[in-house]
Amino acid sequence: MTVAAMTKSHLQDADMQAAPAALVRAAKRARELATKTGTPLVVIKAGKLSKEIPKQGA
Repeated sequence: MTVAAMTKSHLQDADMQAAPAALVRAAKRARELATKTGTPLVVIKAGKLSKEIPKQGA
């Protein structure tokens, strides 16, 4: 799924239009911070929760 597809909102409420883009920004920042600190992220892969440590440059 592309970032553009993830940030397009189908919500009617004008206050919620920016929510998908804000979530994408927050996820990017969380990955950056986890990479710098070696902290695992909890992600969903194939419907299951897993921990991963992002690699530098990835």
